[in-house]
Amino acid sequence: MSRKGSAGAFELSRNGESIELATPAQRVLAFLALHEQPVRRNHVAGVLWLDSNEDHAAGSLRSALWRIRRRGGSIVEVTQRGLRLSPTVGVDVRETIAWARRVGDASHVIEDADVREAFTGGELLADWYDDWILLERERLRQLRLHALEILSQRLVVAGRYGEAMEVALVSIRSEPLRESAHRAVISVHLAEGNPSEALRQFRRYCDLIRAQFGLAPSALMKGLVSAVDVPVTAG
Repeated sequence: MSRKGSAGAFELSRNGESIELATPAQRVLAFLALHEQPVRRNHVAGVLWLDSNEDHAAGSLRSALWRIRRRGGSIVEVTQRGLRLSPTVGVDVRETIAWARRVGDASHVIEDADVREAFTGGELLADWYDDWILLERERLRQLRLHALEILSQRLVVAGRYGEAMEVALVSIRSEPLRESAHRAVISVHLAEGNPSEALRQFRRYCDLIRAQFGLAPSALMKGLVSAVDVPVTAG
């Protein structure tokens, strides 16, 4: 069984077949999916039913758990420490976090599967707007962006320039105004011996942030292209 979303949406499936759940039950599973350790029942109820009193929140949680048990009794485990997803449930978010940690671990040799993972994933539960989701969504977004940039750098070191460029461009596509993503692209161009391409990317970024915010690139960005034998003016 897996709790895996498509394009950022919630989905619970077993053996490839989607399992329908009411929204409160979905929210319970999503909350537990974002916590690897058991979570106290009163904390789950208090966060998910923030506007309800304690008794009503606890009742709503019991109802949601009952609905989940009807769909598969082993999905949620009740321990002395609280509630958690069964270890047999696969969670796409946890897979993304594990990938980011692998990529950032210098002792881990980058594999083809690590590169393929860079091209997957969407925004976490894009149509949910609870405060707890917004915080987790931003945490996951930042984790993935950093991982993409690190992966691009490590691919450059390995001489895998084409893949490094593709990964860096995924980062820009995810966040077009992120300077470090543009620096990753420039770094690939420079490593390949394409200074004109590096300058073109640099100037494209300069025009972008000047138009959007009236800002100039950082000293770190300017320093990246300062060794190129062409006069650089920005800001």
